[in-house]
Amino acid sequence: MTKASNSGWWRGGVIYQIYPRSFQDSNGDGIGDLPGITRRLDHIAALGADGIWLSPFFKSPMKDFGYDISDYCDVDPMFGTLSDFKALVMRAHALGLKVMIDQVYSHTSDQHPWFKESRASRDNAKADWYVWADARDDGNPPNNWLSIFGGSAWQWDTRRRQYFLHNFLTSQPDLNFHNPEVQQAVLDSVKFWLDFGVDGYRLDVVNFYFHDRQLRSNPGRGMPDGSDPAVSPVNPYAWQWHHFDKSQPENLVFLQRLRALVDQYPDTTMVGEIGDDDGLARVAEYTGGGDKLHMAYCFDLLGEPHGATYLHGVFTRFNQVVGSGWPCWAITNHDIPRVATRWGGAHPPAGLLKAAAALQLSLRGTACLYQGDELGLPEAEIAFEDLQDPYGIAMWPDYKGRDGCRTPMAWESAAPDLGFGAAGSTTAPWLPVAEPHRALAADRQRGQSGSVYETYRALLAWRRGVPALIHGDMTLLSAHPQVLAFVREHAGERVLCAFNLSDAAVNWRADAAAGPIGAVLADSGVRGAAVQGDAVAFEPWGVLFARLG
Repeated sequence: MTKASNSGWWRGGVIYQIYPRSFQDSNGDGIGDLPGITRRLDHIAALGADGIWLSPFFKSPMKDFGYDISDYCDVDPMFGTLSDFKALVMRAHALGLKVMIDQVYSHTSDQHPWFKESRASRDNAKADWYVWADARDDGNPPNNWLSIFGGSAWQWDTRRRQYFLHNFLTSQPDLNFHNPEVQQAVLDSVKFWLDFGVDGYRLDVVNFYFHDRQLRSNPGRGMPDGSDPAVSPVNPYAWQWHHFDKSQPENLVFLQRLRALVDQYPDTTMVGEIGDDDGLARVAEYTGGGDKLHMAYCFDLLGEPHGATYLHGVFTRFNQVVGSGWPCWAITNHDIPRVATRWGGAHPPAGLLKAAAALQLSLRGTACLYQGDELGLPEAEIAFEDLQDPYGIAMWPDYKGRDGCRTPMAWESAAPDLGFGAAGSTTAPWLPVAEPHRALAADRQRGQSGSVYETYRALLAWRRGVPALIHGDMTLLSAHPQVLAFVREHAGERVLCAFNLSDAAVNWRADAAAGPIGAVLADSGVRGAAVQGDAVAFEPWGVLFARLG
């Protein structure tokens, strides 16, 4: 296979995630769609992102809102048509934005034609396309694997009189990647969209593709302590070490096949979502060597811990395992409570949000923003009767699900629906708008000096002119209870990045090995630190970017 040229735009780039249902409704049905996204692309381009990631818009019964796909190669009518998607791609490209799409290959919908055929008998052409297993002698499932959404990962099927595997909803059966025909069918769908003109993929639960052939049970880990940000402590899924139901060695071989295909198309990339007992090590493994994923993210920045000591430990651990791998750092997405509330509580200080943005955008790796991050939107409170997420409905009230980060985008402060709906529409959005978002709407923040939006925009514009923040190595300075600090270095340029991640002022000194602090880079859009020699006086949530001698 011929390898196409690649500009590496994603390396150190910024990707903006769009959740289509909640971004912009163009036809008045209460659900966001592709023409609505196209209408709002100027907002993302003006912000300064390099590309967009679209959560699934493919045909689906929507039991898990598009993460249960019934046709990998077509648009669900609620979002529009293939022509609408083509128009979106063309407009994005005209604005200088790359387009990445979200594909879910570990499982399909139970309405996918492949599964309908597979469950019909044990000897049809697709009988082995999904993970089927006989019951044990007592009728129980073949092992102790659990679904992330609660309960056994095995569902009894009366037609085949066997269990099928589902790591998520029972309506999301897992594909059997040990079957070469399944692998080829997936690769064919990847090629379809690459030929269509997309610039890359976000790959959902990319380490879930293969399961242990022997179906060995996972070992127990005991009562969880709540420290795993990927799984709610009320979920029994956290009670196991997941040695056999995911992250199998065969996955690496398939990812090499996938990378070889994607590399035939110029300037393309892939980012994988990894949920694993050791996510940082898996990110390094899946992105190392230049022959698998281009980049990946895990959940270490997506939990509640965010202090300087915790983050110093995360980055220390990552530096130990990263090798040639490349991370993608996200602090919010469509599966996680919004960072404003998760880190800032009921009344998140603007300084914390600006410091979090500055930190994320100065780390070694690619940054992934989620729609509304740039506005500092807090998590929405959703009444039980308004919940849509099956995960939250099943685990209410101790876990309220993912709807709180999926409410309609706040565009216009004075509009009843915050500008989400089509002009003149009286249809209620699929999730209620969050009234606390009204004062933070995009039209309120644009042009407002010091707003969270203008801070993001300034940061994104500024970092383009600081090569060390995009291409440089990253060296952590000594741990401190309030201040996280590191040095980014590239081609002789050394930049000190230091953050007071607390609501109390603090005096701090850089490591002697860092060298003398030079000119403060004051045009980053963030501030809150005064330098005197090698000493720095930080205000609460203060940020310092400075040259080093």
